[in-house]
Amino acid sequence: MFGNSTSKAQTEKTPFEPASPYAAAKLYAHSITNNYRESYNMFAVTGILFNHESPIRGIEFVTRKITNGIAKIHLGLEKYLTLGNLNSKRDWGYAPEYVESIFLMLQQKNPETYVIGTGESHTVKEFVKLAFDYAGLNWKKYVKTDKRFYRPIDVEFLCADSQKARKKLGWKPKIKFEKLVKLMLDEDIKRWKMYLNGESFPWDAPLYPSESRILTRNFNAKKT
Repeated sequence: MFGNSTSKAQTEKTPFEPASPYAAAKLYAHSITNNYRESYNMFAVTGILFNHESPIRGIEFVTRKITNGIAKIHLGLEKYLTLGNLNSKRDWGYAPEYVESIFLMLQQKNPETYVIGTGESHTVKEFVKLAFDYAGLNWKKYVKTDKRFYRPIDVEFLCADSQKARKKLGWKPKIKFEKLVKLMLDEDIKRWKMYLNGESFPWDAPLYPSESRILTRNFNAKKT
């Protein structure tokens, strides 16, 4: 919703500059909610949640693409990880904590808008390097970039100023960047190890064609 904002951190008063159809749709949802709140005196809250991640994030999102890819490399199932713009900076937080903020918003006497984020911004490259470090690998040996994964209009920098939520809701993030990266990587390594050990467990990998090819390839290798 904020797009390529020129502010150092984005607050509830920062102008919106959506840079994708996805962002434009979010801005519509935000605006129509506020419209109903003001027009019909409805208890309708809008939360502007910055990137919130967890081990159940879809593989199509860059954070999980990174941790899932590194887990496969770590276990010898893949050789490379191909990404787009490594210099984009995002404010990444832990999804369960953001859900807590949503609950708190709904307990307030008056419905308002709240920005939710950690107040820290890190590049995709930082995420990649840290995750590879946790896996004991040199990221430069395994990472490739491809223009196919660049966005038509790339948002270079996002960072949340969630002072309002901290003051009015008493909310603040507990799991910061380093712990989030390790948490996600550990879980993906655990899942792939369980798969290799023939264990059954809830897992999203079979839903993705790229992952299914690995599962099929490994299954056929075991048969021969």
